[in-house]
Amino acid sequence: MVAHHFHLQRIKMQVLVRDNNVDQALRILKKKLQREGIFREMRLREAFEKPSIKKAREKAEAVGRQRKLARKQMQRDGLLPSKPKKSR
Repeated sequence: MVAHHFHLQRIKMQVLVRDNNVDQALRILKKKLQREGIFREMRLREAFEKPSIKKAREKAEAVGRQRKLARKQMQRDGLLPSKPKKSR
């Protein structure tokens, strides 16, 4: 049995504040954190998750990703109609 040790890496993120526009800088920072998956990671680490539940969740996520990829591929191949664009 192999033991895996995962270390939480420190992510250095920098956002420039232009013209004292802190609101814009916060929006940019939030977007960057969202893209990196930091919010999701924090939500998952809030409480202990049993290994069996974690395994089931990860498997369900993988199945969902595969279904999404298969659906996109079928749309590209013309086997499924692509979703109609909503007009705003």
